[in-house]
Amino acid sequence: MRKVNYIVGAVVVLLIVFLTAVRSPQKQGPPSYNAAAEVQVSGTVQEVREYFCAISEEQGTHLLLHSNQGDILVHVAPARFLRTQQFAVHANDAVSVVGTRVHYQGEDAILAREVTLGNEVLIVRDRQGHPLWTR
Repeated sequence: MRKVNYIVGAVVVLLIVFLTAVRSPQKQGPPSYNAAAEVQVSGTVQEVREYFCAISEEQGTHLLLHSNQGDILVHVAPARFLRTQQFAVHANDAVSVVGTRVHYQGEDAILAREVTLGNEVLIVRDRQGHPLWTR
């Protein structure tokens, strides 16, 4: 009987050590804007997508942009913010985006600071990268 207690105790200790050593993978939080690493990308909008975005934590507008560097997803801003600015982008529009490159959820993307469409310039973040829709 005493031998069984030692074995059970040893198994419990090993189980506790194992469970504290194994950590659940931490969730990757949304990427932050890096003003020092801004890039400018120009291209043609292939598709405009609206869906819940973990970066803005609400329904966001995203552009699938075809540039000479390949296709890239651009996180623009919450859809409600674009509507208040009366700014609309459509497929086949030629745009220029200033933003920062990020790697998020296994994909390369750009967090936009400004989007230029023809003579219109939509600014969605200040120069430090803080979102204007939160003000």
